[in-house]
Formats: sequence, structure tokens, C-alpha cells
Amino acid sequence: MSDALTGLLLLAISLVMLILCLTILVKILQSLLLGSVAGKLKKNINSNLPGPFKPLTGYIFLVIGTIMTFLLQSSSVFTSTLTPLVGIGVISLERMYPLTLGSNIGTTTTSMLAAMASDPASRQEAIQIAVCHLLFNIFGILVFFPIPFTRKLPLAGAKFLGTTTAKYRWFAIVYLLLVFLLLPLTLLGLSLISTALLLTVVGIAFLLVLIVVTLHLIQIHAPQWLPAVLKNWYFLPEWMRSLRPLDRVLSAVLGKLPCCKSLANITPNESAAAADGDMDHSNKNGQNVENGGQTNANDVEKKTVIIDKTTTI
Repeated sequence: MSDALTGLLLLAISLVMLILCLTILVKILQSLLLGSVAGKLKKNINSNLPGPFKPLTGYIFLVIGTIMTFLLQSSSVFTSTLTPLVGIGVISLERMYPLTLGSNIGTTTTSMLAAMASDPASRQEAIQIAVCHLLFNIFGILVFFPIPFTRKLPLAGAKFLGTTTAKYRWFAIVYLLLVFLLLPLTLLGLSLISTALLLTVVGIAFLLVLIVVTLHLIQIHAPQWLPAVLKNWYFLPEWMRSLRPLDRVLSAVLGKLPCCKSLANITPNESAAAADGDMDHSNKNGQNVENGGQTNANDVEKKTVIIDKTTTI
């Protein structure tokens, strides 16, 4: 077996083991952090520092995230462990945010240590790349954390993605493929073709995003400034303003695949059947209530007759 094939095989095995270990770790944490333990942990983690030290709470958790990631030597393990705790409500999203930013700094220590242990001939270049990694993460934190307004942007984006994923189960996979695979490959391909073409496409995309965001903000805060047709997005075709058409297509396709049925939403027929079932259940309850009411009325009538007879006697 060649070295390349051996490396690919070991890489596949390591990825499977990593996913398996993370899954087991998450399941164990979910089973342990229930009841009173979850309540106490939620109260302590999500509370702020007292008095004038309250604004420093986020920075303290940022340092904690950095230290924990440095000890674990893996930001993936740290964030993957805490993410289910956010899902069950133990850690708030606002508290998870500085912990995640701290893990982005802590993970740079791995590349720094690897650069220092590299070959002396290429050590200078390796350290330069490691320092670039560190400075990139630090400047990103300086942009999106100290300023309160910019701090809200990632949180709003996280809530939007979470809500959309809860509604459309396939959205998370499509988002990962689009943002981390197709988009970088597209930009790389455009850059290889022509720098001018890349700048043109990026400029047009940025302009469209700017127009959409501006129009959306005006629709929310000052709709009186807009004509009637622009006060909502219904002037656009449904596939341009909603994920429902794509959801119908993907759900129809994924529903036929045994391995992907969990990603497909309920079809309209199933929804109608469920609604019919609820209506039947409601009708039965209504009949039971009606029968119960008739029974109570008969009982009252019988008691009234008995009281009248007693009074006559």
C-alpha cells in the first residue's frame, strides 16, 4: 500500500473516530446536565459580574474560552461540547458568543507551537503564517465584540440561521456546502480567470446585498417612505423571497432516499392527514363533552324529580 493511500485511509478513520467521540461526548453531557444540575449551571454561567464589573463579564468568558481551547488543543472539541448545552438552554447564546471567540484565539496556539517545532530552514515562514493566523482572529474579535452594535450582528445571524434550520432541516447542509465549498471555489475560479472579472462579480454582489439590506431596513423602520409595491417583498417571485419552493423540491427528493428522510419536511398530504386526525380527535372530544353534558343534564333532572317527590311527601 502506498503512502498516499495509507494517509487517506488514516484520515478517513480519524474523522470517523472524531465524529463518533464527539457524538458520545454530547450524549453523555445531555444526560448528565438535567434537572437541578442544569438549573444551577445555567444560573451561574449566565449571570454577570456584580456592580461596576458587569461590562467585563464577556471579556472574562473570552479569556476562559482561550484557556480551555489551549488546554484541549482543539477548538472543535470545545465548541462542539458547548453547542448542545446551548440547545438545551443551559448556556445562553450571548454567553456562548465570547466563549467561541476565545476558542478562536486559543486554537492559534496549536499552529504557533507547530511553527516553532518546524524545520529551522523554514521556521521563519512558518512563524509568519502562525502570527498571521493569530492577528487575523484578534482583529476579527476587535471588530465584532467590543462595539455593542457590531456584537449584535453575529448573534442576529446565528438566531436567523437557527430558526431557518429548525424550519427547513436540509438548510444546514446546503448552507455548509454553499458557504464553505461552492462559494470559495467560485471565487477561486474567477480569480484564476481574471482579477477584473472577480472584482466585477464581487462588486455587483455587494451592491445587490446593500440594496436589499437598505430596502429591508426602510420597510421595517420607515415604510411610509416607500410606494405600496415596495412595502413588502411580494412583488418578487416566490423562489426569490422564500425557501418554500426549494423545500418542496428537496423534500420530495430526500423523502425517497432512506438515508435522508430525516432531512425532508412533512409533505402536504401528511400535513392534511395530521390535520384530519386532529379534527377527528377534536370531534371525538366534542362528542364526549356533549355526551357528558347530556349525562349531567339527565342526572340533574333525576335529582330534581327526587327533590320534588320528597317535597310533596
